Amino acid sequence: MTTTSAQATSTQVVDDGLLKALATRERPPKPSALSTSFTFGWRALLKIKHVPDQLFDVTAFPIMMTLMFTYLFGGALAGSTENYLQFFLPGILVQSVVMITMYTGVGINEDISKGIFDRFRSLPIWRPSVIVGALFGDAIRYLLGATITILLGLLLGFRPGGGFVGVLAGVAMLLVFSFSLSWVWTMFGLKLSTSKSVMGWSMMVLMPLTFGSNIYVDPATMPSWLRTVVEVNPVTHLVSSVRGLMHGTVAGSDLLWVFGSCAVLIAVFGPITMRLYGRQR
Repeated sequence: MTTTSAQATSTQVVDDGLLKALATRERPPKPSALSTSFTFGWRALLKIKHVPDQLFDVTAFPIMMTLMFTYLFGGALAGSTENYLQFFLPGILVQSVVMITMYTGVGINEDISKGIFDRFRSLPIWRPSVIVGALFGDAIRYLLGATITILLGLLLGFRPGGGFVGVLAGVAMLLVFSFSLSWVWTMFGLKLSTSKSVMGWSMMVLMPLTFGSNIYVDPATMPSWLRTVVEVNPVTHLVSSVRGLMHGTVAGSDLLWVFGSCAVLIAVFGPITMRLYGRQR
């Protein structure tokens, strides 16, 4: 009996000592949804630091496309490379950024295949912050790609009539649309089995959207049936809006099309993405 009492007393002393050692300060507050989203956004940027090849698409691709189309086709399509650049640069800016939105889904799919998502789901955080944070991080990549394209255009002779404010407004609209479109690829990343499948399906959607638009040429030169398709393409209205904002000639109808498309993308694919995320095992 005495031995049992001594052991109980010793255990209590050890437990009290552990509590004092561990509870030296108050428990930190639960992180907010915004702070956890920014943390996962920072994680997306750190991945670029360790795998700098991810920057290839936001640096080399827009430079290569801008130089190639301006000097190979500019004279034939607009009479001179300088005239074509005024028309073409806002369009290639849109294509460069929109094309890299698919890497949001690719990155999430790779996290799932490596089992990292299981760890994230076990953390006491706002669950959507994993998805939202990845989108925030990729928005920085979009901004980098846009900056490189605009700086190159200015060196080549691009002169936006809307000035700095117009360029800034055009880039902001492009980032909003890209953020909205990324929800589609995020859904693919959660649904498909491999990152190659995500990239393949994304390209099947993006290629018709970008090349079947007014990025390269004026739709007025196209056959009537093709012009009808191009005119209902949301990327066409995005390009027209960015081009109009940069040159100070934007039309209100194009802005409504873009904002409406963004609202539809988020309203439709946002809930689907979060449902798929909640069902991940």
